[in-house]
Amino acid sequence: MIAEELISYEIPPLKPSDTGNRVLQWMEEFKVRDMVVVKSKKYIGIIEETDLLDRNNLGDKLESYSLNLKKPFVFKNQHIFEVIGLFVENDVDVLPVLGESEEYLGLITTKKILQYLAEIVSVANQGSIVTLEMNTVDYSMVELAKIVESDDAKILASFITSHPNSNKIEVTLKINKTDITRILHSFERFNYTVTASYNESEYHQDLKNRYDEFMRFLNP
Repeated sequence: MIAEELISYEIPPLKPSDTGNRVLQWMEEFKVRDMVVVKSKKYIGIIEETDLLDRNNLGDKLESYSLNLKKPFVFKNQHIFEVIGLFVENDVDVLPVLGESEEYLGLITTKKILQYLAEIVSVANQGSIVTLEMNTVDYSMVELAKIVESDDAKILASFITSHPNSNKIEVTLKINKTDITRILHSFERFNYTVTASYNESEYHQDLKNRYDEFMRFLNP
């Protein structure tokens, strides 16, 4: 997945001729605290809510403001992992996407990122979650998949969490079976440390409900 495929067009860019009142109105309407300013397809920067709150006259146009706008962006062919990193690094909730000639193409929202992450961890598919702890040198997805598949199951998604100042990692697996008793025994038999496991027959619905509630909060 690259940045171009994550573009949302629901939030229009601002123009330098827009007023502070327009900015705050759109921030409220679209539930964001940052908005993109564009002039003739040229990306100017991101204006933050805090840039406006101390203004005496919100009827003034943005072009009359003396603002040092921050200017984070991604090019259209950058990978989603780079996109997520820039969201965190710049603490924004929208991120502009530029083309090869640095023309403005659109923006990515945190909502779009959350939706994509929900898809890649298979929130919509029932199953079970297993968390394993192991030494980094012992990690082999091929071996883990063999153990899971020996019980006629499949790994739907996986991700790794590393521990600072440690040679251990935590591997989380999403498996497409609700009864994973035999798989857990197999992991233990092969000397893997199972730190947590969740049967999703009930857990899945609760997780999905919470996800749906969060999405409603972001887009009422």
